[in-house]
Amino acid sequence: MNILVTGANGQLGMCLRNSASQSTDNYIFTDVDSLDITDAEAVTALVKSNKIDVIVNCAAYTNVDKAEDDAEFAELLNATAVRNLADAIKSNGGTLIQISTDYVFGKEPYNVPCREDQKGTPTGVYGLTKLHGEQQIAASGVKALIFRTAWLYSEYGRNFVKTMLDLTSTKPQLKVVFDQAGTPTYAQDLADVIYHIISNRLMDGNEGIYHYSNEGVCSWFDFTKTIAAIAGNNSCDIQPCHSDEFPSKVIRPSYSVLDKTKFKETFRLTVPYWTDSLETCIKNLKKESK
Repeated sequence: MNILVTGANGQLGMCLRNSASQSTDNYIFTDVDSLDITDAEAVTALVKSNKIDVIVNCAAYTNVDKAEDDAEFAELLNATAVRNLADAIKSNGGTLIQISTDYVFGKEPYNVPCREDQKGTPTGVYGLTKLHGEQQIAASGVKALIFRTAWLYSEYGRNFVKTMLDLTSTKPQLKVVFDQAGTPTYAQDLADVIYHIISNRLMDGNEGIYHYSNEGVCSWFDFTKTIAAIAGNNSCDIQPCHSDEFPSKVIRPSYSVLDKTKFKETFRLTVPYWTDSLETCIKNLKKESK
């Protein structure tokens, strides 16, 4: 089987490289330097010439604040480019695996985990364009699995865990918001799930939208406290604060916990608890820094 992974230099793409390192399938990893997914002709040509069976789209415009001033490009990358991938793989009779986000929710107040069939109510351009990407997939008629995830972090690139490891080791005090709740997700866990599904040919018959994050619920404040505790950064005084103390162009979801019942019932996989995966990531980062 031939698998194309786009956005392969990002967090999830790098983790997929790890997962697929011993695969007997043929994985082709691309990023913007080797494939511009906003170029429909280039996408179609690559998919056809390499006889691609599955596309895993890890590419996205993910800068939530910047997207408010760059809506046109965010729409191009998060929606139009997704349609390019959908059309190309559909013509090959293959499957698209798309990564979406908890940010498709947020405007309507709720305090129970979000289900896949819940109406999307984004609070900003990022969430809206990612929702448009999902809608483009549906309109294309391609065979697809969409995985909405949340609060992604890893050993790679810039992310909340790496930022807070640095800040809690260098700052005497930090303020972190406590009025936004969700679930941190280790990108390697999600990558392993996607790899498992592809390796075991579980795509056909299981098309649809799925929610995947690690298990559990916390605020950004709780997340930071746990990062510091695992890392042994005990000298930083971490204090909770309200979101309005950090003015932003976009209102982030106050509660975006994802209900993973459908995923677990369909694929029969155990989902790691968020603190267990966080420990694994921080241990790996500590090894790398030695």
